[in-house]
Amino acid sequence: MASKLCFVVLLCILLPFSESGRQMPKLSDKKLCADAECSHPILIARALEDYYPGDCRFIPIRQGQLIYVYAMLKDRGNLFWAGSVQDSYYGQQEARIGHFPSSVAEETHALMPATVEVKTDKWDFYCH
Repeated sequence: MASKLCFVVLLCILLPFSESGRQMPKLSDKKLCADAECSHPILIARALEDYYPGDCRFIPIRQGQLIYVYAMLKDRGNLFWAGSVQDSYYGQQEARIGHFPSSVAEETHALMPATVEVKTDKWDFYCH
């Protein structure tokens, strides 16, 4: 009985760690940005509908939220953008940048042209 209890306790401790810090499949090999570091937003978009992500590569979005878009993934059409939303959920923290389908948002303001093609790397799709 004690060994079963130890196993259950160990499993409960280790299970959260097994889901974090993992490499996820690439959505694209390239992205279009305003600069080589993709550090400047290229546009502001407004969410047309709620979006609930399927995994940690993506960010949740609520209808009507403004999204700062930093990159447009390339290779398989313009299916995904990378951006962030500032929300009370984040409090004083900087908003997390994640991906979302471009179909759930519409461009409201162009900020900078996305003319720099950048190769994606493992950190673009790494889940914390």
